[in-house]
Amino acid sequence: MSDKTEKKEFELTGKHVLAITVSAFALIIGVNLFMAYSAIGTFPGLETDNSYVASQQFDQLKSAQVGLGWDVEAKVDGETLVLGIRDADGIPVEVKSIYAIFGRATHVKDDQEPAFSQSATGDYRANVGQLDFGNWNLRVNIQAMDGTAFQQRIPIYIARN
Repeated sequence: MSDKTEKKEFELTGKHVLAITVSAFALIIGVNLFMAYSAIGTFPGLETDNSYVASQQFDQLKSAQVGLGWDVEAKVDGETLVLGIRDADGIPVEVKSIYAIFGRATHVKDDQEPAFSQSATGDYRANVGQLDFGNWNLRVNIQAMDGTAFQQRIPIYIARN
């Protein structure tokens, strides 16, 4: 047998182990940096400027809102967002004003401010256009006829067709 046909056996050296270790950590750190960048880039922002100040009125505002006795629900029907506001007896409620933001839970690029109008059934309807499937949030600020403020976040899931 000649020396030229002999196969050289692979030898794992310290340089190889170092290269494998550095590559593994580089991959892990790279993925973590990408995920952190993605998380920060899609963060919609703060709910309130000063949470301490907002907390000082929380109990009063909550008591007034609960005192209304409203049952509020929302759904998407085609390209229409339907907001139902009912009193304790199930009768549709007429309100002074509705301000709402409808959008994704994870980012603000799809946010829209629907313009609601009351329909003959007593529900409030707004055109929101064609929506993609997934989780959406409707954040409503409603003012009752007596001036009482009502705030709620209503999650809406749109199924894949």
